[in-house]
Amino acid sequence: MNREPQPVTIVAHDVGGVGGMERQLAELIAGLCRRGHPVTVIAWKCELEPGVEADVHLVGGPRRPFPFGYLSFMVLGSLALRRRRRGVVQATGAIVLNPVDVLAIHCCHQVYRAAPRRAGALYRVYETAVGLMKRFGERAIVERNRRAAIVCVSEGVADEMREHYPRAAGRVLAIHNGVDTDLFSPGGARERARGLRASNGIPAGRLVVSFVARGWGHKGLGELIEALAQAPAWDLFVAGSGDEQTYSALADRVGVAGRIHWLGVVGDVQTVYAASDAFAMASSYETFSLVTFEAAATGLPVLATDVNGVRELVNDGTTGFIVRREAADIARRLNELAGDAELRERVGAAAREAALAFSWERMVDRHVALYSALAAR
Repeated sequence: MNREPQPVTIVAHDVGGVGGMERQLAELIAGLCRRGHPVTVIAWKCELEPGVEADVHLVGGPRRPFPFGYLSFMVLGSLALRRRRRGVVQATGAIVLNPVDVLAIHCCHQVYRAAPRRAGALYRVYETAVGLMKRFGERAIVERNRRAAIVCVSEGVADEMREHYPRAAGRVLAIHNGVDTDLFSPGGARERARGLRASNGIPAGRLVVSFVARGWGHKGLGELIEALAQAPAWDLFVAGSGDEQTYSALADRVGVAGRIHWLGVVGDVQTVYAASDAFAMASSYETFSLVTFEAAATGLPVLATDVNGVRELVNDGTTGFIVRREAADIARRLNELAGDAELRERVGAAAREAALAFSWERMVDRHVALYSALAAR
């Protein structure tokens, strides 16, 4: 007997806009709505595509500094959820006090340590306090929700959660984020890509490696800039937000300032990939690394460290290259790619093929199956 699509309530700080977690939530909500599920959203901010008809309730209160925002949402979001909850409830991390059916884990805070975004002893103390708050909150909420499914964005994050919460290990599963393989595809955004290269003074035939990230400290931008000094055939696109002043100074010191193009936050990031010949991300920690999957779907050879998500996409030497977080190793692979156009094409095509297995539709399907199982128990 066919069952009516059950209601789903999604609780998150931010939905839609820039950021892998934000985009995943927007895609999940849109997919649920397309399948007929009544969706309630409780969030600080919610940006959905036109035509996505979710019942959105925005939570007020301060957002900064983080400790005040975190506690404010925990109280106000919990009150809103108590009034508005319908059907299966999914909370994005440890953000509400109410019992929920699904805890969506985009980062295991018992493992992740954020690199300081600013210098100074006072700011380091602040970052340490924020990390402690996140770790305490995560542990408290996981312990409180002893029946909830714990859904992680990659097998690596799932393994981290099982290690740090062994009593919950049987409830942990991975549902990978997806990638829009139509939007991010070889040959897409071709005209805009030519315009981007031209506006940055990059001649036809010059090779470009792209780097796309927020918070550059642990993403390996410094190592990539130093690698550029040893890989003369390449220019570098840097898209996203970070401490441009510090990294510009590094580029000056190693003599590559004229080969780096600072793009800022880019709305149509597919144009950046389309204008590039490779993608590099030497991150110290990732949960899924959506940008790496987007670059692979575009058909770019990927150079990335062996972190969560990446190890599920990149088969070293076939669909990309696993590199160490060292300038010399990154430069070695860039020089190898620079000297072999056939290698760039072959690895890029294999990366595209690997990325096709990670679609948004598959991600939504797996959530729907989970919600149905939870509703039936």
